[in-house]
Amino acid sequence: MSRILPPFDDTVQLDDMPVDISDTSPIVRNNDIAESHVRTPDVEVVAGDISKHRAYFMVFVLLFINLLNYMDRFTIAGVLVDIQNYYHIGNSEAGLIQTVFIVSYMIFSPIFGYLGDRYNRKFIMGGGITLWSLLTLSGSFIGKDHFWAFILIRAAVGIGEASYSTIAPTIIADLFAKDLRTRMLMVFYFAIPVGSGLGYVVGANIAKAFGAWQWALRFTPVLGIICVILIFIVLKEPQRGHAEGGSHLRNSSYLQDLKELAKTKSFVLSTLGFTCVAFVTGALALWAPSYMFNVIKAQGQDADEGNIAFIFGGITVAAGFIGVALGAEASRRYKRINPRADPLVCAFGLLMCTPFLFFGLWISESNIPVSWALIFFGETFLCLNWSIIADILLYVVIPTRRSTAEAVQILISHALGDAGSPYLIGVISDALATKYPKDEQLSPSVESSTLRNAFYITPFVCVIGGGFFLATALFIQKDREKAEKITKGLGDYDEEISEDESDIEPILRSDDEDNEGMQPFA
Repeated sequence: MSRILPPFDDTVQLDDMPVDISDTSPIVRNNDIAESHVRTPDVEVVAGDISKHRAYFMVFVLLFINLLNYMDRFTIAGVLVDIQNYYHIGNSEAGLIQTVFIVSYMIFSPIFGYLGDRYNRKFIMGGGITLWSLLTLSGSFIGKDHFWAFILIRAAVGIGEASYSTIAPTIIADLFAKDLRTRMLMVFYFAIPVGSGLGYVVGANIAKAFGAWQWALRFTPVLGIICVILIFIVLKEPQRGHAEGGSHLRNSSYLQDLKELAKTKSFVLSTLGFTCVAFVTGALALWAPSYMFNVIKAQGQDADEGNIAFIFGGITVAAGFIGVALGAEASRRYKRINPRADPLVCAFGLLMCTPFLFFGLWISESNIPVSWALIFFGETFLCLNWSIIADILLYVVIPTRRSTAEAVQILISHALGDAGSPYLIGVISDALATKYPKDEQLSPSVESSTLRNAFYITPFVCVIGGGFFLATALFIQKDREKAEKITKGLGDYDEEISEDESDIEPILRSDDEDNEGMQPFA
């Protein structure tokens, strides 16, 4: 009950007010100003004049493009045996097809990262996807005597994909915040395992239906043009950082961006952990169908490349759905009691993947169904990481540096990860094959044995990746608090938080952690 009684003359009795009204007392505290800009839960606006329904539809369009992106990337793996027969190439050259694509993809990612932090992202993505579609289509017309021309075309395809991958997650980050952002990223990153699996299935079956592997490369460009139309019709450019109260932020120099990223320990360590994920994923994605094809043939059974691609694709899709959803939800719930949940869940996924992957390879020569089952569980644990890694990057890096951070992460993870792992597996396999008589080197039994021995690298890389994520957990909380303070105007760009500072006021109150609404601005 208030102690203030209304006077008969309708004036306020100041001496009864239980507050300090001195001239030196601030009218509104700084923290209240910041929080007032962060909470508007009942407004159906996400960022600027973008409605909630439009934001959801924008995520759907980005999901569709990402799905197509990974379908195209792994269509090659679904018809790899046909490509090898067409161009008369061995495992080393076949591994090079994926490697050159990844190399160009990672080289051009920093360029698009720089552009994505400073210019209209819609036009950058639209132009890049158009280029990617045309190049993918042209690669299907390269003759059998021009393998190196095909290699160059596949390398150039990476340029188009780099324009999209570095930018799309930052748009989602500018539309949503907190738990809802985590869920939208989960939806967005469903495209990686699902698109990869569909790449095997669609690529192999279209090639089988039309009688030529080239038709597998002529399907996705048509969908690519539809994606470009959707980008220009549906997508609107959200203001960078708007969902988190970062409208005041301005771009710093590119060199300053790189320096700050290098000083963010959780970003560096999580990127190295993701590099291990990319290494294992790249090796499995290209070689697993060919390996299982040769294992089945070596056992004297009939093997059909299309059926194997369908099984592996189905396993990848199912493992992706389950793994990405479980990872995102487990992390979201665990964060309620442990702010270091994200890197710990990532570490758990990689470490649990290790035994399933190892024994899946080991038992494949004697029991194919059990091997498929172990590969499924291994992929499920590997997929726990996808949306979480993206979320870590987005909350430890301020909005005006996120595209650059995405590009740096792509560059490092692919340069040391899946750019080299397919080629490395092929080189090791070919080197081991030289120990056999020349007329047996291309036999299914030798191919399966040498590929299996080369594959044994991947479980050990999983263990290394788990260690990097455990190290990330040591720094994640402080780096997140620093980024949030700068974004909300409570800190400077150059602000450094001392190593022994322990009394930082949390930016997010515990009762705000479970808020699932958007963080809009009128």
